[in-house]
Amino acid sequence: MNPAQSSISPAVCNLRKREFLKYAESSPNDGDRLSKFNAAYREDDRKFMRFLIPPGKRVLELGCGQGELLAALKPSYGVGIDFSANTIAKAKELHPGLHFVLGDVENPATLAGIEDPFDYIVIADTIGMFEDIDGTLRLVHHLCTPSTRIIISYYSHLWEPILKVAELLRLRRRRPKINYIATVDFLNLMDIADFEVISQEQRQLIPLRWFGIGSFVNRFIAPLPVIRQLCLRTYLVGRPVLKFPDRKYSVSIVIPCRNEKGNIESAILRMPRFAAKQEILFVEGNSSDGTFEECERVRDAYKDNWDIKVLKQDGKGKGDAVRKGFASATGDVLMILDADLTMPPEALPKYHSLIETGKAEFVNGTRLIYPMENEAMRSLNLIANRCFAYLFSYLVNTRLTDTLCGTKVLLRKDYEVLAREREYFGNFDPFGDFDLIFGAAKQNLKIVETAIHYRARTFGETQISRFRDGWLLLRMVWFAYRKLKAI
Repeated sequence: MNPAQSSISPAVCNLRKREFLKYAESSPNDGDRLSKFNAAYREDDRKFMRFLIPPGKRVLELGCGQGELLAALKPSYGVGIDFSANTIAKAKELHPGLHFVLGDVENPATLAGIEDPFDYIVIADTIGMFEDIDGTLRLVHHLCTPSTRIIISYYSHLWEPILKVAELLRLRRRRPKINYIATVDFLNLMDIADFEVISQEQRQLIPLRWFGIGSFVNRFIAPLPVIRQLCLRTYLVGRPVLKFPDRKYSVSIVIPCRNEKGNIESAILRMPRFAAKQEILFVEGNSSDGTFEECERVRDAYKDNWDIKVLKQDGKGKGDAVRKGFASATGDVLMILDADLTMPPEALPKYHSLIETGKAEFVNGTRLIYPMENEAMRSLNLIANRCFAYLFSYLVNTRLTDTLCGTKVLLRKDYEVLAREREYFGNFDPFGDFDLIFGAAKQNLKIVETAIHYRARTFGETQISRFRDGWLLLRMVWFAYRKLKAI
């Protein structure tokens, strides 16, 4: 990176930008009073930004001001850009461990001088000041990797009259006119600039503490459906649109199995070859029907054709089995295949293709698109699945029609991050499905569903208890609300 050495604000020919520069470099006498009045708003904003951006990441902020937000994110490497010399000088004084560049982020020369890619690119509030939003977004593509996330936060256009009144009452600094743009327009502008939005969230219904009332409402009430449309703050999380038609990944297929002896050999016989390299890991869960011995027999019988590993589960539950299998896997892509084979192994290439080409970073199967074979899913289970799908779609900001479909696929490097950051959620999920879904949502991975033809069992009986597991799911909805919404 070659930071600008000049201590003079860059010349700007645009009248509105000159007004913003003057605004940025002024120091109002009532700054301390306004700072105290807006403390709750800023605290909530930074808290949610820290939820979106874990510490220790490489972060670039466009329009960084004095660097307070950038410093609050605790980056391993942080760069801030601003066009006010006074502001940049103050930022360097306050945060000597960060890097600050003087320049106009809409000037290609400013961003061209920054060479290193970043994990996160942040545009907090300043996007409303841009003259060419999609053009500026295009400029940051050379600073992105496939896993880079761009986070844009801005005021809802519904709050424009309220903010104007706050300025008249001197509860907020009067500033030059900004672009109050509706979210649907931002989505379009990001699409034009070759970024796709992964999720959006609204925060802050009452940007004041009000003796704790504001904090309670903002945490538990503001994120609720419909109500959240009235919130002050909107956050968009996007990723660069990149496709990799020639990328080749190896794959590890983890098959948790308990009392599934009759399905073990069928899983191998029906397994298609679709990756550069494939390994299959049976994780046996202390069966009573000889499943472990069958896994070992099949491994030995097909050792010339397949790379098969057999592991014995230490704990209980599918979630524990999946974690053990993933920890032993060596492939670039990790897959789960339920041993009951109700999700056909023949459908796995479709999952793999979505990851390999870059269309998705986390793939979830759905059994609720195509007609099912008779008795493949009981009616009560089907109704419950649809209800929970609606709830979890809201919780993770992504449409999911079948969260309980056992087959899930993601990159091993993303799973390793998920595993390192698992303490945020804890060991809460005996199923294994929601540990992965919530972790993917927390990482802002691109989640995609793919439809499968759900088959009836050909061996054994279902190991799902509708009422016991249904109660666990209800508890998990509340858990996810507290962890993903009531931040």
